[in-house]
Amino acid sequence: MNTEELIVGKRYEIHGYKHDGKIHRSWDEAVLLEIHDDYLIFGNEKTKVTESDGRTWRTKEPAVLYFYKNNWYNIIGQYKKSGVYYYCNMASPYIIEDNTVKYIDYDLDLRVFPDGSFKVLDRGEYKYHKKIMEYPEIIDKTLKTELTNLINKVRNKESAFKPGTVEEYYSLYKKLKSRK
Repeated sequence: MNTEELIVGKRYEIHGYKHDGKIHRSWDEAVLLEIHDDYLIFGNEKTKVTESDGRTWRTKEPAVLYFYKNNWYNIIGQYKKSGVYYYCNMASPYIIEDNTVKYIDYDLDLRVFPDGSFKVLDRGEYKYHKKIMEYPEIIDKTLKTELTNLINKVRNKESAFKPGTVEEYYSLYKKLKSRK
């Protein structure tokens, strides 16, 4: 699955696809901050994002990104002046090919606010794509289970949601960037 040697401090691209194999969105940079057995942590800031229709824009705030080998979601901690916000994509586990982190985006998202409150987003988009792209029942069940697991992590302030975690990784990101 992941045949490339991963190197902390190295820049990677990120590509999110849809279930039908079409590119959905790409980010031109993510710096690898830490390697764990079951997940990777990246950082980026003011990164160029390209949408499937060719439009481009840049992210506004620093971000710490968590990609998992076995979980069906990824987590983006957005470091803003008003606090840390999280944008969690229900998505396939990642693979890495050609210096690119790749995953399939399954529409459902979880937005987590600095006070710990959260909101599930894009249920209608999920239902629509589930029907037209014919998501298998096992994927539907897996995504619903993983969304529940993710919400429990938010409630318990575990993993990426532990206070101070995003700030620590952003500090590491700045140190690695300053060495380049």
